[in-house]
Amino acid sequence: MANIPIYDGNPTWNPNSTSFGFYDNDSDFQTDSVKVAKFCASRLGYPLVDVELQSGSFFTAFEQAITTYGNELYSYLVRDNQLTLEGSDIFGGNLNEALVTPSFEPIIRLTEQYGSEAGVGGNIPYYTGSIPLTASIQDYDIKQWAIDKGIEGDIEIKRVFYEPSPAVTRYYDPYVGTGFGSQNLFDSMGFGSFSPAINFLMMPMSYDMQTLQAIELNDQIRRSNYSFELKNNKIKIFPIPQQSRSALRFEYIERNERISGSLDREGNKVTNVSNSPYINPTYSKINSIGRQWVFEYTLAIAKEMLGLVRGKYGTIPIPNSEVTLNQSDLITQATNEKNALIERLRAYFDETSRKSLLERRSQETEFKNKELQQVPYTIYIG
Repeated sequence: MANIPIYDGNPTWNPNSTSFGFYDNDSDFQTDSVKVAKFCASRLGYPLVDVELQSGSFFTAFEQAITTYGNELYSYLVRDNQLTLEGSDIFGGNLNEALVTPSFEPIIRLTEQYGSEAGVGGNIPYYTGSIPLTASIQDYDIKQWAIDKGIEGDIEIKRVFYEPSPAVTRYYDPYVGTGFGSQNLFDSMGFGSFSPAINFLMMPMSYDMQTLQAIELNDQIRRSNYSFELKNNKIKIFPIPQQSRSALRFEYIERNERISGSLDREGNKVTNVSNSPYINPTYSKINSIGRQWVFEYTLAIAKEMLGLVRGKYGTIPIPNSEVTLNQSDLITQATNEKNALIERLRAYFDETSRKSLLERRSQETEFKNKELQQVPYTIYIG
């Protein structure tokens, strides 16, 4: 077996030592790599005991620690900003240094479906159609009409234009007899939609509402009221047409467009957390708080690596005795330290999230107001 050199106490930066080379061109990373190697080796017992690692092992652990820090950091930023980022251009560059301001655009996009269903906007086109009414035929098949028109897929009727005229157009003031004479006069002057009266007696609004309801109820009970009933694909007309007349008009949507209108297949948009444009951090821009965490996480990784190396042999024979290696202790310590560091970092990011900061600002404002209430008010005497 070849005699593989171990750590000699004189680490030298070598760009070929790291696994991925994410930060090799960063001068701060090059400088700190040497310092971190010395720091980790000292914490592992060097020079009192041999450390069965090489300088490149520490450099690789250092790179992994920085990448882990960046992953934890940007996962929290994605969580805070994902609703705003969805639908934005992926190729607009990385967002590591971008200040993301919350936008109403994603919320409006999410609520467009309600506008589509209400017929006041949205992202689904409305179409118009018509079916000729035939004498003595009360039921009409909308699905068959769609097939005859060559429409693929199902349609959904949104509005049928088969309603009686508004009750207000048949509202005559009882104080003017039949009201027909006054109504004709009002029609000629362009005020046909108003209630005719000679003395314009002001009545409560509730009176007008009750009168309109009475007219509509009268039409439903005493007259053959114009209406319809729509069930599944059939539309039933009331009353039964007595003669062929103008067509029944309606608005409809194609149901497959309800789905296709909600999909953007351009392929260059942020759609989920996996393609949010965040990349590995720039080490030189990490502050001292973040760097200290990276140093400690690097040491934990180095402990794990050393434990795995020493785990190859349980004991090493020496003259008249043997040496027991601390493989299990190193791996246990490394696992506990890594978990504790990750939990500490996540707790820190939780405390500095947008939600936590806004809650803290609200509490500060509340406390300040309570404090200001203790200040005596000055009384001015003029």
